[in-house]
Amino acid sequence: MKLNKASFNIILPLISYLAILTSIQVDAQLSNGVYMTEEKGQRHELKIKDNYIVHSVYDQSPAKFIKTEGGYFTHENGELTVKLEFDSDFDSNKSKKWSVSVKMTDDKLIMNTDPILTFTKTKNLGQDLDGQWLFATRGPDEGQERRGDENPRKTLKFLIDGRFQWIAYNTETFKFHGTGGGSFTSSDGIYTEQIEYFSKDNSRVGATLQFKYEIKGNDWHHTGKNSKGEPMYEIWSKR
Repeated sequence: MKLNKASFNIILPLISYLAILTSIQVDAQLSNGVYMTEEKGQRHELKIKDNYIVHSVYDQSPAKFIKTEGGYFTHENGELTVKLEFDSDFDSNKSKKWSVSVKMTDDKLIMNTDPILTFTKTKNLGQDLDGQWLFATRGPDEGQERRGDENPRKTLKFLIDGRFQWIAYNTETFKFHGTGGGSFTSSDGIYTEQIEYFSKDNSRVGATLQFKYEIKGNDWHHTGKNSKGEPMYEIWSKR
């Protein structure tokens, strides 16, 4: 079929429109979940939920914490830009923001770093407690002062698809206070953590901790014994 000039005037804008739609669709594929890869014996783990991302790196054997960083992100035209809330390496790199080109292919997330990292999305394991939680106060709840997003001193707990991580940091000074994470289960009021990395003490890796939990409104009431064996009652608020 021979196309005349009038046909091209119709088709060319349509092609441009389809190209824009394709670009938007690619960006939308940066879906919530956990992505993992191995590089030179180190595990890289990405946790993504809505517009928040956490990247952690650690050795599994022998256990050794390497780094973690995270914050709010945008993903446009294949470019991932993260405005950091915390970075365990901030004292050395002084960075509060980074950008990198990324590409999604099926269940793969390819990050154009040096070297290039190809992450694989893990299985969707939706459970009770999935989401982002900020430490609010010690329990029981007796009307005491609570810590919230407006407070620069934060402890964030990020749970998604069977993976958990807590991070303590200060958004005003960018002081990093510590982190730990691994796998978890939460069901019927019992929350169990299997520690796979711990920034303050690598010897804690391998420990299994079990707690009781109860959801009251937007609060998670968390009781049991901490990693030192001491009794605890914490209240976390949904972020």
